[in-house]
Amino acid sequence: MTSVILIYVCLLCYDAANTNNASGNPELRSVKRVQKNGLSAAELEKLPKVTGEDLLPGSDCAVCLDEIGSEQPVKLIPGCNHGFHAECIDIWLSKNSACPICRVVIGPDFFDPTENQC
Repeated sequence: MTSVILIYVCLLCYDAANTNNASGNPELRSVKRVQKNGLSAAELEKLPKVTGEDLLPGSDCAVCLDEIGSEQPVKLIPGCNHGFHAECIDIWLSKNSACPICRVVIGPDFFDPTENQC
């Protein structure tokens, strides 16, 4: 039993040492930052808004898995045009900047005002 506990403690120390090394590596730090970052409230407001009647009939929200009604507010993901309930996609994108269906990332170029002007 003592040897099992000793091996477990050694594994914990090894894992903690590797975690500290990853935080010191700028490449690994940026990967973690990209995975955790979502969109700000101001960026969420800039997403295209429509109603459920503008989507294909019988469309489902991939976040909550419920059907999107014709009068419900819907937000579209720029680039792929997937639609979701406005509340559902706001929660999703506040934690994650990728489409829940196809994983296209909403980059800063979408929110750059010089890119969106005609």
